[in-house]
Amino acid sequence: MNKKKEIIIAIDTSCDETSAAIVCGRCVLSSVVYSQILIHKKWGGVMPQIAKRAHEERIDGVVEETFRKARRNSISNWKDITAIAVTYGPGLAIALGVGIDKAIELSKKHKIPLIGVNHMEGHLYSPFVQNSKGSPDRDFQFPYLGLLVSGAHTEIVLFKNHLKYEILGETRDDACGEALDKAARMLGFGYPGGPILERLASEIDNVDKYKFPRPMIGTKNFDFSFSGLKTSFLYFTNSMSDSDKLENISFLASSFQEAVFTTLVRKTMKAMKHTGVNSVLVGGGVAVNHRLRTLMRRMVKEQGGVILFPSQNYLNFDNAAMIGLVGAIRAERKLFAKSRSDVERVARLSLLQSSIK
Repeated sequence: MNKKKEIIIAIDTSCDETSAAIVCGRCVLSSVVYSQILIHKKWGGVMPQIAKRAHEERIDGVVEETFRKARRNSISNWKDITAIAVTYGPGLAIALGVGIDKAIELSKKHKIPLIGVNHMEGHLYSPFVQNSKGSPDRDFQFPYLGLLVSGAHTEIVLFKNHLKYEILGETRDDACGEALDKAARMLGFGYPGGPILERLASEIDNVDKYKFPRPMIGTKNFDFSFSGLKTSFLYFTNSMSDSDKLENISFLASSFQEAVFTTLVRKTMKAMKHTGVNSVLVGGGVAVNHRLRTLMRRMVKEQGGVILFPSQNYLNFDNAAMIGLVGAIRAERKLFAKSRSDVERVARLSLLQSSIK
């Protein structure tokens, strides 16, 4: 292990996963994620107060387990740690607060500096997270176009250099993951709905039977809007009898998913042509969808570009490993928090607010 690299312990409690990780540069020495998905499933979505309480109950144990797992990579105590990185936004405010309070407490107790990290920065950097042995061996070759797709965010970002971002387009209403979950709910399924739609669509080889609208596909900008598609889907399904809906449920799922993904692909292609940047990064929970990956890979190849996804499945979802990588890059540049206000929770934190000049 290269001792000259920054060794960061990171904490993320942005939504419904309690996570901590220890990283050395880009290498993950240990990572622990406690998912609350089963807790929230019966409510049909994330319940903020329940999420906060679950974070409070688990955070100490998650941090302790992270250190225990790091011992195999020669990290034995807090004296080995350079700094603490913590997500301060965007996310659920009361959930963010749990991680921030714990990071401040540990920073004071062990007398090590604190670093605030934007959660979406983590997703943007997630394709570059390595395992403890330094795999995958991917060098940074800026600039990149980043497509960030999750339950709460849909953005196309020009990733100019380390910590330098420009948002080219974003959703004006629902995020793509949120739209998929809501469509699944209209079909009578529970939370999370996106994986259910993917499974149903794959059973019929992703046939686009109903040709639902591709929102904002013809506009000159790179913004997204999924509310009109969602309304169209609602009216269409409401016009069907229960038996007809049940008989065609896979086609409904597939057609809705195709409308969402075609929009993402076309907007990304438009951004590639506009900027001349042909290296694409994809991050966020929706990025695990095999159909989206297939469509994105096909499009980028046709454009003569390259595309990178996170190397391991957990890195697409909320996790502290990606936060630790960004923390290490910020630590190298001495971008430490000077006061609590620098890590004050910001539920709607923009990526632009974290971009350096």
